[in-house]
Amino acid sequence: MAVVSGDPGKAGPFTVQLSIPSGYRIAPHWHPTDEHIVVKQGTFLLGMGDTLSKATMKTMKALKVGESADAKANMHHYAMARGRTLVEVSAQGPFVLTYVNPADDPQRRAVAKGKTSKAKA
Repeated sequence: MAVVSGDPGKAGPFTVQLSIPSGYRIAPHWHPTDEHIVVKQGTFLLGMGDTLSKATMKTMKALKVGESADAKANMHHYAMARGRTLVEVSAQGPFVLTYVNPADDPQRRAVAKGKTSKAKA
C-alpha cells in the first residue's frame, strides 16, 4: 500500500494505491465511510455480501483498467485480483476496515501464528 495523498490514520480525505498479486482475495469486510475504487492495472473483481465462495465469485463484477466503483459506508463487500492489479482507493479517514468474519483478519492470523510458533519453541 502506498499513500498518494492525505493521511489514512487521521480525519479527512485520503487516497491510497494497493498493489495486489494475481489471485489474492480480500475477505468480506466493511468500512464506516464511503470508498471510491479506481482500477489502474489488471482486473479487480468486486462482490457485495458476507461470503466469498466459488458460487459468489461468479457474480463478482470485473472492473478493468479505468473503471471504478463505489462501496457505500457499512456495505459488506469483498474482492479478488485477476492478474497483478493496482487499485486506487479514496475515502475519508481515519481508515477503518472491519472483517465480517473476524477470523479473516490477516493481522489476527499473524498474531495467532506467532503465538503458535512461540509455543513450539
